[in-house]
Amino acid sequence: MSISRRTALRTSLVTGASGLLLAGSAVGTAAADPTPQATDADSALKLLKQGNRRWRNLEQHHPHEGAARRAEVAAGQSPFALIVACADSRVAPELVFDRGLGDLFTVRSAGQVLDESVLGSIVYGVEHLHIPLIVVVGHSSCGAVTAAVEAHETGQVPGGHVGYLVEQILPVVEATPDDGGDFVDACVSANALHIAELLRDDPELSGHVASGALRVVAARYELDTAKVNYLQ
Repeated sequence: MSISRRTALRTSLVTGASGLLLAGSAVGTAAADPTPQATDADSALKLLKQGNRRWRNLEQHHPHEGAARRAEVAAGQSPFALIVACADSRVAPELVFDRGLGDLFTVRSAGQVLDESVLGSIVYGVEHLHIPLIVVVGHSSCGAVTAAVEAHETGQVPGGHVGYLVEQILPVVEATPDDGGDFVDACVSANALHIAELLRDDPELSGHVASGALRVVAARYELDTAKVNYLQ
């Protein structure tokens, strides 16, 4: 029995589409992260540095995004690092560190400002999920820090909820020397260092730090280079 050219073309298209779907599934499986999950601060920091290197070199692996990982984390989570980051849309931790589902416990607020909700989330991650590493990630051109610098220079603090954020960052700005360089940039680093120090000294976290079960480090993300630089 002969097959019409239209039927043959339709069969060819369906077969080709199926092949692409299968190939896509294979790629997704191959992209799964073969690296063992980090169990301490040193190995966690190593994974973060490796991921950021892939991100800035446009060599992302997109790990832990497949069906198997989705099923695995549906039953529970064991993130290896806790990222305290700014709410800025350009600083998404899972992208910046090239990590996937269940890898990072992220807590974000403008300027990494700590309030009871943020602190409660951090303490939960440390005490209940046993996360060994906290990274406080500031970033260049931070709007919250810029607003605090402007309030410092003008003496005018915005009202409302934004004013609360500015007031939390203002003490850092006032304590940062202005050496004539990029003052906002200097305050970004100072703010990340300050937040990290507050976390180390927090009554509910300091014991974990003292025992060696928890490490807290400060870092900053450079928007122009996509690199995370560690400040301590």
